[in-house]
Amino acid sequence: MQRRRLKRMLIGAFAACAVLADAGAAAAQAAASNEQVAITTPPAGSAAWVHDQSLGRPLPDPGTADSATVAAFFASLPADQQDRLAHAYPLVVGNLDGAPLRLRYQANALALAAEVARAKAVAADKKVDATTHALAVSRANDCQALLAPGRQILAFDPRGRGLVTEVFGDLANAQRVSVIVPGSDTDLGHHDRAVDPLRSPAGMARALQAEEKQQDPGVRTAVIAWTGYVTPVGLGPDAVTSRLADAGAPRLVRLLDGLKQTSDPVAPPTLLCHSYGSVVCGTVAPELHGTTTDMVVLASPGMGVQNADELGTGVHLWATRNPSDWIGDVPYLQVGGLGHGADPTDPDFGAEQISSAGAAGHVGYFSPGTASLFNFAAIALGHYQAVVYRAG
Repeated sequence: MQRRRLKRMLIGAFAACAVLADAGAAAAQAAASNEQVAITTPPAGSAAWVHDQSLGRPLPDPGTADSATVAAFFASLPADQQDRLAHAYPLVVGNLDGAPLRLRYQANALALAAEVARAKAVAADKKVDATTHALAVSRANDCQALLAPGRQILAFDPRGRGLVTEVFGDLANAQRVSVIVPGSDTDLGHHDRAVDPLRSPAGMARALQAEEKQQDPGVRTAVIAWTGYVTPVGLGPDAVTSRLADAGAPRLVRLLDGLKQTSDPVAPPTLLCHSYGSVVCGTVAPELHGTTTDMVVLASPGMGVQNADELGTGVHLWATRNPSDWIGDVPYLQVGGLGHGADPTDPDFGAEQISSAGAAGHVGYFSPGTASLFNFAAIALGHYQAVVYRAG
């Protein structure tokens, strides 16, 4: 019953978007009340950073500098100057791909502490309404949790629903690195769920790293939970277009470029792309060059292409979907900018079809004991011979 209801909702959303496309901008705006605003500009403090002359030379522009330029800049600074910049511009330094990992963790801890203080001040204001108060309390709690000892926050941006990227493991010395690219309804408040943790990027990352350690304890691994782009909310128009994926893809590309400067694994990071996250990965794929990147799509609504060849030559694509996942009821179409193309789990798509036996529903792929989690870890470790393929 739930599956049929979700199918009707998704098809209804698809149809609604088609109607809106013909009804005019005013009608679309009224109907798409949950349309999200993508974050595509540098973080707060960037303007002051660019005009800072305290070191007697320009600082790398957060909006235009590539990760190699950023890495070279920080490598030229003594530790005290690095730390001074992190304290003066925590949101800038904390989000600069290519900056030293130690410095980014430090800067983001400062930025999170400042956001906790800001949110608590809002919550303490007797003049704010109940909704504002509740949101402020929630924001303060979410940020405070990320300040717990041992947490490594690679990026943090408090704008909108909040973005955060977290590292599990020693990223600087990891031999194998994986990146979790999540789907809809993911943000700062849903980055690390206490209840049903495997629905959240942080929970997925912990499960993957634990499975990697179990399969090969001698390999140094790191897993990145990348809640680093504005995702769709619910089943509205954002979920059936690539608008937010198109905006998020450059952010993922910058993350991957930055990792080339700050870590040195034996292979490019493995991308594990869940649900709408596979749309992001499909957009990123043509930008991946050099050594082939393993890309795993799970619970995918499509990747914006009709077959794997359209993703370019830099991707080794793997795909899975369990039979109880409602995403299989989504129309695998792409018409007039609506929908995300062909089904990656179709044998004709060209992806390697791996088993997800034991997984249940749309978010059960990282559950311990499932074939999907086993396969994700085997692929991330480069143990391709151990991968369990889908029957038939």
